[in-house]
Amino acid sequence: MNVRLCLASVVAAGLAAAPAHADDEGVEKGSLGLGIIIGEPTGVCGKLYLQDDQAVQGALGFTFVTGGFHAHADYVFHPWILEEREAFTLPAYVGPGVRLLQHRAGRGADDDFRVGARAVAGLLFDFKEIPLDVFVEVAGIAEFRFGSNDDAINGFGLALNGGLGARYYF
Repeated sequence: MNVRLCLASVVAAGLAAAPAHADDEGVEKGSLGLGIIIGEPTGVCGKLYLQDDQAVQGALGFTFVTGGFHAHADYVFHPWILEEREAFTLPAYVGPGVRLLQHRAGRGADDDFRVGARAVAGLLFDFKEIPLDVFVEVAGIAEFRFGSNDDAINGFGLALNGGLGARYYF
């Protein structure tokens, strides 16, 4: 599936969804947020609220530490609100997810493909007066590497992702 079709599908789903993430004290937010993420990966990200405390989030981008193209999706829960202020709410989130990575090994080395399960945790600065959030997250990954000619590289491995980003809600 090509990347443009994926992004168009996410935008269409968000526009069709009713606003589910609203704040009584601030501006009403839509249920779909699109933005950028910097870190591992660096690229575009999105979040679709299914309920006030549950969402599906994901990102498409490039990795600069491991090298290659990265895609992930997570089902996150917002079980705790750490701080409630006049300007923002600070919930924590956790959840399971999946990651796909087309790893580019560089000159003279074999590329490989990786599929893994993610466990993500993060903090979300949810602004009340503007339809924007800023987040920081870290994810542990248990992955399987395959596709290389080198049998020593194939098999199970562990990885870590981290990112900082922002999303605007429609």
